[in-house]
Amino acid sequence: MDEERALYIVRAGEAGAIERVLRDYSDKHRATFKFEPTDEDKRKKLCEGIFKVLVKDVPTTCQVSCLEVLRILSRDKKILVPVTTKENMQILLRLAKLNELDDSLEKVSEFPVIVESLKCLCNIVFNSQMAQQLSLELNLAAKLCNLLRKCKDRKFINDIKCFDLRLLFVLSLLHTDIRSQLRYELQGLPLLTQILESAFSIKWTDEYESAIDHNGPPLSPQETDCAIEALKALFNVTVDSWKVHKESDSHQFRVMAAVLRHCLLIVGPTEDKTEELHSNAVNLLSNVPVSCLDVLICPLTHEETTHEATTLDELPSDKTAEKETVLKNNTMVYNGMNMEAIHVLLNFMEKRIDKGSSYREGLTPVLSLLTECSRAHRNIRKYLKDQVLPPLRDVTNRPEVGSTVRNKLVRLMTHVDLGVKQIAAEFLFVLCKERVDSLLKYTGYGNAAGLLAARGLLTGGRGDNWYSEDEDTDTEEYKNAKPKEELLKPMGLKPDGTITPLEEALSQYSVIEETSSDTD
Repeated sequence: MDEERALYIVRAGEAGAIERVLRDYSDKHRATFKFEPTDEDKRKKLCEGIFKVLVKDVPTTCQVSCLEVLRILSRDKKILVPVTTKENMQILLRLAKLNELDDSLEKVSEFPVIVESLKCLCNIVFNSQMAQQLSLELNLAAKLCNLLRKCKDRKFINDIKCFDLRLLFVLSLLHTDIRSQLRYELQGLPLLTQILESAFSIKWTDEYESAIDHNGPPLSPQETDCAIEALKALFNVTVDSWKVHKESDSHQFRVMAAVLRHCLLIVGPTEDKTEELHSNAVNLLSNVPVSCLDVLICPLTHEETTHEATTLDELPSDKTAEKETVLKNNTMVYNGMNMEAIHVLLNFMEKRIDKGSSYREGLTPVLSLLTECSRAHRNIRKYLKDQVLPPLRDVTNRPEVGSTVRNKLVRLMTHVDLGVKQIAAEFLFVLCKERVDSLLKYTGYGNAAGLLAARGLLTGGRGDNWYSEDEDTDTEEYKNAKPKEELLKPMGLKPDGTITPLEEALSQYSVIEETSSDTD
């Protein structure tokens, strides 16, 4: 009945009546996502009527009402086939200021029309294969990038940027060809990185270092939403960027990683928005070539060094342990480097573990990121080892028992999800410099057996990667609890980790017994 009345007014009424009836329809169906199949034909005709109104010279408020109803109706995939034509798409592109002839965004009164047109395009492109093909034909990605450049540094049009970026994300999600076009032809990587810089109001203090105001206000909801959409679009643009072939690529990825470091050190308007922001930053960091992730840590600034020195001077000279604690806790410092971003990633990982669900989607990206960072960058690995696997003092409880990060990760090593337990074990193995004896010390043989069997290391040894040699970190508690003889190795194992036949295992045991009884 609503569609019938609206259609009658749209076909025969004047602009004021059309605006009123469509506003009423929009208010009533704002939260409608499921439609009655019996009214499908009426909704199709209403869409067609709205497009006929949009080509006329009607007031801006009437255009907004038309577009609001069109956005609601475009949630229904079934009605989009007859209305998704090249002509209708071009009408929406014109209203969204996506035509190349529109040089500026000066009329503030037009902004609601632009935003609603972009919202309609998001729904239509996502729900209609015909619209997706027309997007390629009309070169929509290039038009969206042009619009972004027009409003790149203008904060008062965040809504336009937000839905422009959302449509760019949808296009790059649905078409791999557009990802390549965005990356190379349209220079999407620097453009989207600049959008993030603008959203975060970044002020550079060095080539890859930004000023962080820990006492500053949180991001506004609009800035946060804009940044999240930019991060998602950048993820699609860089999804295949595992190797850097040119110096210019390396520089651009380092700039992006530095922006993402800044992102990890700021907060959104709410705790949930902050987690969503950081989650998308983690996903994007996973696409950055690991050689460019060194910018996640940086040398202490002069102000930070001075602050630490002042704090330490306030402690008595004989309080060495307290001085080390202050230095470590105040600014997350390791070896003269600021580790705040890594500390945020570590806390983010622990929160995801504590959630206890959706590990594959929520936990594995950050675990993979920390694993690759630790494998490639010595200072990051040593800092994470210090935080996750501190010197072992509790030798009475099993490794999986307790509430420390180590205990939580060890429990994941026997998780039912194969991917989750593999990446948890891999992370701890890398922190142990891929040394079997070190891994067993922190996790126990049973928990580590799956990883060691997969790598053929059940009889001991170490992985394929090279790590620097560190001093012995065994505590007195561990040395006292450690067996005096070598750890017993499983019977019947070949060097490659496969099981030997029972007869051969028994003969090996007999040889060992004879050798041990020899009183030479």
